Amino acid sequence: MRPVVSFGIGLLFGIGLIVSGMSNPAKVLNFLDLAAIPAGTWDASLALVMIGAVSVGLLGFGLVLGWQKPLLAERFWLPSARGIDRRILIGPAIFGIGWGLAGFCPGPALVGLGAGSSAALVFIGTMILGMGAARRL
Repeated sequence: MRPVVSFGIGLLFGIGLIVSGMSNPAKVLNFLDLAAIPAGTWDASLALVMIGAVSVGLLGFGLVLGWQKPLLAERFWLPSARGIDRRILIGPAIFGIGWGLAGFCPGPALVGLGAGSSAALVFIGTMILGMGAARRL
C-alpha cells in the first residue's frame, strides 16, 4: 500500500508543479527577478503558489503531528537537532543560488526531465555532481 500512496502523492505533486508553472524555468526566473518590479514586468503569481503550499503544509503538519503515529509507518522521523548551524545556512543559500541561476529546483527539474527538457537534463546532471562533491567535502 505504501508504494501506491507514495506514487499517488508524487503524481499529485508533479501535476501541481505543471499546473502552477513551477516546472517552467522562465516563469520561475521572472518571479525571482525582483528588479522587474519597478518596470511592472515582475511575475508575482508564484508567490500565491508558495503561500498556498506553505498554508497547506502548516495545516497538514499541525494535524498529523498530533497523531500517535503516521498511517503508513511505525513512527514519525523528525530531526533531533534544533539549532541553526553553518550547514543549515550554507545549504539553502546554495539551493537558492542554483534556483536563481537555472530556474529549476529538484522537483520541477524531474518534471522537466519527464517532459524531455534538455535544460532539466543538464540541471539534474550537475545536481548529482554537486551532491557527490558535497558528500566528499
